[in-house]
Amino acid sequence: MPPKLGYVLPTREFIMNGRPEAAPLLDLAAKAEALGFDSVWVGDSIVARPRHEPLTLLAAIAIRAPTITLGTAVLLPVLRNPVVLAHQLATLDQISEGRLIVGFGVGPDTPGVRAEFAAVGVPFEKRTAATLEGLRLCQALWTGEPVEWDGRWQVSGAVLAPVPHRPGGPPIWVGGGTPPVRERAGKIFDGWVPVSPSAAQWGEHWAEIEGIAGEAGRQPTGAVCLNLSIDDNSAVANRQLDDYLARYYGVADSSAARATHGSYAGPAADAADWLDGFARAGVEHFVLRFAGNNERHLETVATLRADLGW
Repeated sequence: MPPKLGYVLPTREFIMNGRPEAAPLLDLAAKAEALGFDSVWVGDSIVARPRHEPLTLLAAIAIRAPTITLGTAVLLPVLRNPVVLAHQLATLDQISEGRLIVGFGVGPDTPGVRAEFAAVGVPFEKRTAATLEGLRLCQALWTGEPVEWDGRWQVSGAVLAPVPHRPGGPPIWVGGGTPPVRERAGKIFDGWVPVSPSAAQWGEHWAEIEGIAGEAGRQPTGAVCLNLSIDDNSAVANRQLDDYLARYYGVADSSAARATHGSYAGPAADAADWLDGFARAGVEHFVLRFAGNNERHLETVATLRADLGW
């Protein structure tokens, strides 16, 4: 089956450019749908990297773009009370009639992210365990049955309504590439959506996950988040990507971001070959973020997809 194409909306970029309005983001989501993209994704941060709140924005996109899959890349569930989050996600899944994918992470260890956790009153050091427990609580509530929970959160006989449109709730994809994350991707979650720097590394890690999943009788989805800067002039494309990454992450040098987050800069034909390398490694769903003109990149990648026969 050909891989699916997803598009990360530039919510952070809009805020950095002093553009808080949501209408152009909805226009981009609709354009992606019209061009045949399979999914549209929204990132998450409150004060570390300010942007539009993802679940609210996705609810609007669900109406504006009524067929495209909606995803979070990635949500930080631990910043929200899991009982409230379960309700939000269930309602969003109902609005979209089962088109939601919950990509999640725990947050990187940076001063800004630590300050964000402090601002919402969430202990940073326990974020992984709290995230995993919170998601389990969401899934328990999504059954629609009374829930008894004695853990970080105390729940007694709670019944959630509405439950998600999709039975059991939306698929949950884990972000990150560490060995514990890869093990959880194989054993627990419905998909894996890292920021692998190369197709070779992604394929090596995916083979490991498939082995773990096979032993557990499971078959998660393999996805990847990538950066693209396409221009016929390679120097222009590389400068555009470097400027974008440096500004996005607030650093003087983009080399660290390039080393960890799969990134391509150059002509369209070579971009097709680069993407196809990930597809040959087993990627089933691309989640693409564009440096520079988003409208032009959407059109270019749609053409590349046709050329690749996906």
